[in-house]
Amino acid sequence: MIHRRAIRALIITGEREVLLMRIRPPHGGDSFWIAPGGGIEGDETPEATLKRELAEELGLTEFAPGPAVWRRHHTFNWGGRRISQKEEYRIVQADRFDPVMADKVEAKVLDCFRWWPIADLSDARERLTPLSLADILEGYLRDGAPNELPTEEVLID
Repeated sequence: MIHRRAIRALIITGEREVLLMRIRPPHGGDSFWIAPGGGIEGDETPEATLKRELAEELGLTEFAPGPAVWRRHHTFNWGGRRISQKEEYRIVQADRFDPVMADKVEAKVLDCFRWWPIADLSDARERLTPLSLADILEGYLRDGAPNELPTEEVLID
């Protein structure tokens, strides 16, 4: 099993939209929507990882990482490997932009990008991850960032 840490960005516009990516698993299975981000490499800080990942996955280079709002420990199969990943989700405020995927490996599993109205997430018929994404974002918009992160969600596929 591969153990890794990751960070993801919940990129929110002033119009209360969030940018998500639809991913096609490399060895089949249902597509799902997820926030951009990825694995922390070596001794990278979470902020450095976020800057690298958003540049590679979206072409976004000018932004300020905001507060952490959620975390989980997710164990899953990906590309024939079992992965145990501890993730942190951070808010990034941004104006709407057209994302451009520069990472050739990631591009193979990316189906598309979409700006989702946050108010529509709870009624989405497509698979969103994390499953509580609507609640996380609505809570942030209503109350701001939590003083303490909630207990880490544990999810095993």
